[in-house]
Amino acid sequence: MTYIVNDKCIKCKLMDCVEVCPVDCFYEGKNMLVIKPDECIDCGVCEPECPVDAIKADIEPGSEEWLEINKKYSEIWPNISEKKDPPSDHEKYKNEQNKFEKYFKENL
Repeated sequence: MTYIVNDKCIKCKLMDCVEVCPVDCFYEGKNMLVIKPDECIDCGVCEPECPVDAIKADIEPGSEEWLEINKKYSEIWPNISEKKDPPSDHEKYKNEQNKFEKYFKENL
């Protein structure tokens, strides 16, 4: 098992999870974070830290697509080990649906 970040993180990027991760397995894209599955030690400390519920175990239903997205982009995006300020408008996106289709940025 590993943990993954899903589309609830898009345009929120609150980064409370980054601060508590003991192995620095978070990677930062333009408007979301991902977890590198091969680095995650399955400790679970990040999951309760996310105020928008964007971190889930990869064994939960529907997580297969997000596991692939986390794998792919953690190989491309830079590692992040310190919390940064969230986007100034993050509150307005907190409960929005279908954020991946609307806002996802590969920033390649």
